[in-house]
Amino acid sequence: MKCNPVCCLPDEGVQKAAKLMRDENVGVIPIIEDEDTKTLLGIVTDRDLAIRVVAEGRDVGGTRIKDVMTTGAVSCRPDDDLQKALDAMEENQVRRIPVVDHNQKIVGIIAQADVATRLSEPKKTAEVVEEISKTQAAGS
Repeated sequence: MKCNPVCCLPDEGVQKAAKLMRDENVGVIPIIEDEDTKTLLGIVTDRDLAIRVVAEGRDVGGTRIKDVMTTGAVSCRPDDDLQKALDAMEENQVRRIPVVDHNQKIVGIIAQADVATRLSEPKKTAEVVEEISKTQAAGS
């Protein structure tokens, strides 16, 4: 898990999210209610920006994150078993999931890449990557 990910607010522009993705070398930015509580509202992914901003011909300077973000993001808790996170990724066809505490405060992100590089079970890693990728390809 990557702890304390960079976040954006829903009224900020999509260009800020894109720059953070570039600067932090990440493909997802959690969207929070405010800087104090860091309550998770949703996420915006590099794919969201490509599909919902660029492909739709939206004005990059005038589009707010709230207009293109995904709400109701699948999440897990810091004390959840890894298998629960892997199952959530597979079931929901996502490569990254936010980690939130009991108050819905964002505390981290788990990415498929984290699993692939850190799980000491190569067969399980391959199964997870294959299942997420297969489902993503079928749904595209």
